[in-house]
Amino acid sequence: MTSNPVLEITHLDKSFGALTATKNVSFSVLPGEIHALIGPNGAGKTTLVQQIYGALAPDRGHIHLMARDITALSIPERVRAGIGRSFQISNVLMDFTVMENAIVAEQARLGQSFRFLKPAFGDKDLKAAACDILRRVGLEGRAGYPASDLAHGERRMLELALALATAPQLLLLDEPMAGAGTEESQRMSEIIERLRGDVAILLIEHDMDAVFRLADRITVLVEGAVIASGTADEISNSAAVQTAYLGSA
Repeated sequence: MTSNPVLEITHLDKSFGALTATKNVSFSVLPGEIHALIGPNGAGKTTLVQQIYGALAPDRGHIHLMARDITALSIPERVRAGIGRSFQISNVLMDFTVMENAIVAEQARLGQSFRFLKPAFGDKDLKAAACDILRRVGLEGRAGYPASDLAHGERRMLELALALATAPQLLLLDEPMAGAGTEESQRMSEIIERLRGDVAILLIEHDMDAVFRLADRITVLVEGAVIASGTADEISNSAAVQTAYLGSA
């Protein structure tokens, strides 16, 4: 892996009145790596991700994507710059089929107008690109199904496909295993594992087994501050992490 980061966070602060949500947060995500962000509830993970994605502006600090300062960019500008996100709250279009969802995402990547959805659904090039995205997450066999018929874990996989359709440099995965059963979590882990090396991933996840199995590096956030960052072995053996988080998890 090259040492030039895809994502670089430096001295990020965010407060809401007297509450400090993130405090002097600095870390980086390298090309092709799976970098996990963990911490107890209320640690500031969601606030940090919202700052990276552009939903919240930091009070201080900078966010660089591929060496470009994106701190002041809007959400659409960050998507165009190369950030993709799979949300905790589903962004799947339930009235559309799985294939139609993927085509809409491909249209968005190409900057095409959604006013022409019906012609788009018959476009061979769009369908081919959508099929490829669905194949990457193992949903090609469900292409013709209404999204509303998918099981919970399959909807999370479709969300991941929609994020991949934007061809991101950085993929933000916000609790992709949340609410999933054991088999669904295992399938999601396998999909994320297959993405290693193709795209830099920032993984926010409470499933510690999945985190320690998947992550190349882990950053631990407690009370809005980074208390440790390193490999899975380094984090699992950190006395500070054991005391502040893992020991009480």
